[in-house]
Order: sequence, then C-alpha cells, then structure tokens
Amino acid sequence: MSQNKNALIRYKTIDKCLQNKYRQWTLEDLIECCSEALFEYEGRENSISKRTIQMDIQLMRSEKLGYNAPIVVYDKKFYKYEDDEFTITDIPLTETDMNVLTETVSMLKQFKDFSLFNDVSDILQRLEDKIYSEKSHTKPVIYLDKNEGLKGLHYLDEIYQAIVKKVVLVITYKSFKSREESKFHFHPFILKEFNNRWFLIGKTKGSQPITNLALDRIISIDYDFNLPYIEEDFDADVYYENIIGVTVNSGLKPRRIELWIDATNAPYVLTKPLHHTQRLVTENEDKSIIVHLLITPNFEMERIILGFGEGIEVLRPEHLRNRMKKILQKAVLRYEE
Repeated sequence: MSQNKNALIRYKTIDKCLQNKYRQWTLEDLIECCSEALFEYEGRENSISKRTIQMDIQLMRSEKLGYNAPIVVYDKKFYKYEDDEFTITDIPLTETDMNVLTETVSMLKQFKDFSLFNDVSDILQRLEDKIYSEKSHTKPVIYLDKNEGLKGLHYLDEIYQAIVKKVVLVITYKSFKSREESKFHFHPFILKEFNNRWFLIGKTKGSQPITNLALDRIISIDYDFNLPYIEEDFDADVYYENIIGVTVNSGLKPRRIELWIDATNAPYVLTKPLHHTQRLVTENEDKSIIVHLLITPNFEMERIILGFGEGIEVLRPEHLRNRMKKILQKAVLRYEE
C-alpha cells in the first residue's frame, strides 16, 4: 500500500476517534487505533511511531490538507476536537479530487451495459450529476429524498469495513424504548436501507436470533479483535423474501394478504408494487382493484397500509382486517375529541 494511502487511512482514523466524545483520547490510543485500521486494510502489522501521529495531527491542523482541524490538547495529554461537530469528511473536495472523480465516472460508464452494473446504474447517474453540479456551480438535475438530520450515517464506512473483514463490533446503543444505553458485542452481517433509514443486521451471540440495529440509535462503535466472528451462512434475499422493511417476526409464516385499492391509488400500486409477491386478482368496473401479497405482517407493512388512508382496505386475513379497523377507529376518536 502506498504511503499516501497509509496517511489517508490514519487521518480518517484519527478523525473518527476524535468524533467520539464519549472517550478520552491519548496519543497512545490514537497510535493503537491507526495500527488496527492499517492492519484491517493490509492484513499485516504496521509499526507506527509517535512522531508519525504527531506529524499527522499537525498536518490535519494546517491548511496544507485543507482540513484546518481544530484539534486541541487538554489536561496535557488528551486530544479532542474543539468543535464537537467537526469532521474532515465535511471538507469540500479540491479541484484535483473532482477531476479524479470525473475520470473515474467516465471509465465506469463504459461498463454500464454489463450485467454486473445493472443494480448500480442509478447510483452512477446520481454521482455524475453531483460531480457536474459541483464543478459547474449549478443546481443538481437529480434530487433525492433524504433526511439531512439523520444521525449515524458516519458509521456506514466503519461498519462496512467490519462486515468485509469479519470483525466483531462493540456497540453502545440506546433504543427508543430504553431509558439507559447498553453496551454489547455484535457480529455484523449486512447493512440494509429502508425508508431513508439505515439498519445493521447481525447477531449478539451465536445462540441468539438475528436482529437489527438502527444506525441513528448507535452512540459509539469499538472493536473486539480477540472474539471469534460468527461464521453464518446468512442469505439476505431469503431472510427478507416475504418481508416489507426490516422487522422479521421470527416464528410467523408468510400469509396471503388481500387488499382492495380504490381507483385513485390503483395506478400507483400497479406501477409501484407494495411487494414483489404482489399479484392482481380483480380489476373492477369502477377502476378499483384487488391484489394479494404473500408476506409476513410486521410494523412496516402496517404503516404502509395505514398511509393510504381510506384508499385501501384489508379484506383478508380477518385478524389483520380487525387490527387495522381498531387502529383507524382510535385515529378517528383523536379528531372527534
């Protein structure tokens, strides 16, 4: 690996460390984390001197790299960002960076018709649009639905590398239902996005069921290189085959869900199916339709159905129809009160 690549990995590692405000960072801590990061990328030990990390910090503070990182020392031994919200990943790309990205996109577009790129062609198009708008200082042509305030996205690359390298994570987490945060080991399998939120799928222990963690509820991430990673033949396509969203209610089998959809929403549901198992059963004279899905009911499915309001009606199964009815009756009471 080139020395420039090594340096970039160290800068990025130092940045991630200093973003973690829940821990105090000594120079020795930063050296250890950088050594571990380089080991993950190269698969071999890297000896990093104290002098090297000190020089890295000086460069990150300077204008030479364009970072101007506000790294300060307190209590004569601990390092932190003076600005709690600072990260080098928010620094604008240089003109050289933009030119390199442009060349990379141009090269990738030559392969866009190959089957390997079928699933990422839209990503390539969005990347090209983003680069063009930045270079020409014009507004983007492609606009994406995104949540600017969503937390936890800065963990994406870190978790991705842990999955690829099969490293056990030590996660500090606070769910919406918990008053206190908890800390536990987690064996990451995949990352999954749904409805503009990211989730980490994996296990806490081999004997425990597969679970999902919302990235915006993760407080901090560390690693345990001594704990063996759970080698499990996890197939996401099979696991989520009959699921909408990310919640898998273990023990429940897929059910045939039959829905009536009014004429206004019928074209929307036909052109954008609620699930890949959706099949058209009846097309009525008033342009309303009846479809059925073969899915396991869960929280996300209920929210989608309720989102259509009066435009959709659960016909079968009876227990799901009754559940939707009770929820809607309670909703009406809210307005009547």
